[in-house]
Amino acid sequence: MGLTKRSNLIQSLIKALDIIELLDSKGEMGISDIGQELGLQKSTVYRLISTLKHKGYVVQNAANSKYSNSFKLFEMGNNVVEGLGLRRQAQPFMEKLAERSHEAVNLAIMDGKHMLYIDKIESSETIKVDLRVGKRLPAYCTGLGKAMLAYMPPEKTIEFFAHENLVKYTKNTIIELPKLLEELEKVREKGYCIDNEEYVQGLVCVAAPVMSFKGEVVAALSIAVPKYRLDGGDKDLNEMIKLVKEAADGLSVQLGYGR
Repeated sequence: MGLTKRSNLIQSLIKALDIIELLDSKGEMGISDIGQELGLQKSTVYRLISTLKHKGYVVQNAANSKYSNSFKLFEMGNNVVEGLGLRRQAQPFMEKLAERSHEAVNLAIMDGKHMLYIDKIESSETIKVDLRVGKRLPAYCTGLGKAMLAYMPPEKTIEFFAHENLVKYTKNTIIELPKLLEELEKVREKGYCIDNEEYVQGLVCVAAPVMSFKGEVVAALSIAVPKYRLDGGDKDLNEMIKLVKEAADGLSVQLGYGR
């Protein structure tokens, strides 16, 4: 119940957090099962879980005496996200991405079948891409949209677009649903999306998904680059992909993904 000799880690606190994480992954469990999974004595588990119950982090099922996590951690996590705001948490990642790419950086969330742009940083280049905050664009033909759709259940995409006449904005726009689903599968495999002049002729967007602590896609980040700066210009597509993925992955970790 004190500090370890080798560090400042409090072992009893670590054990209590191990219980919370175990219940999160396994669901409802009894004292004996928890002890067996974590290699702890039943008396130790009982003391720790009684404390967690007293503080409201776990609840006990009266019917079978087993324990599960309460909504307290969920509420606390939501309070963090709401208190800081997605835009506020994304800002340092967007600023770094804009500084390294010198291109327009966009942050968007899903709004029905569309992407809603909630933040952006202008390009430092003379010729800029005008995608203002508050703008709504179709999800099926934008990098940000496909980056999010790829990590949603395929049936959701089918529900969105099966009975809709998809507009062909450019010669590269995908308007056939089977082909779109194939494209989303490739995006999921690669972990990023490229909008190769699918919504605006002459504009390439590189986007990556932003994941929440629950492993769900909640937003997407992108760099918007005029095509000519990639075709023989001073921009390298692979470098753009690397930068966007690093920024989106960093923001995802900030939101608790992978913990």
